[in-house]
Amino acid sequence: MTKIPDTDRDLIEQAMYLPMLIIVLEKDKNIIEKSPFKLKGPYINLIEKTLQDVRKELRDVKNRMRSSNIKVQETKRDKDFTTFTFFYKGYEEDHNYFNPRLRNKVNELLEYYLYKRYNF
Repeated sequence: MTKIPDTDRDLIEQAMYLPMLIIVLEKDKNIIEKSPFKLKGPYINLIEKTLQDVRKELRDVKNRMRSSNIKVQETKRDKDFTTFTFFYKGYEEDHNYFNPRLRNKVNELLEYYLYKRYNF
């Protein structure tokens, strides 16, 4: 049984997912820069603005975690699962996440940061 309240767990999961989202956006930006698009500028600008916003959010999450004495660390990764160790106010807990679940969550965040947050 976990000793971590839901609000703090959400914060920890943000600290897990946002770096993954940054990696996806950076890779996509590199692909677009090398692609034969006629007008790359708008796509690159959208990704750069999104990266800026995600990095700011990650900085805020890390500051809140530091002030609450919370840390998260990826400890193991295999084909199916990724294990993260949560350090929460003197306690240490290992949590396994199914890799497709991680990918789906990052996909949700990508959709949110690219367009859903603008309430179209």
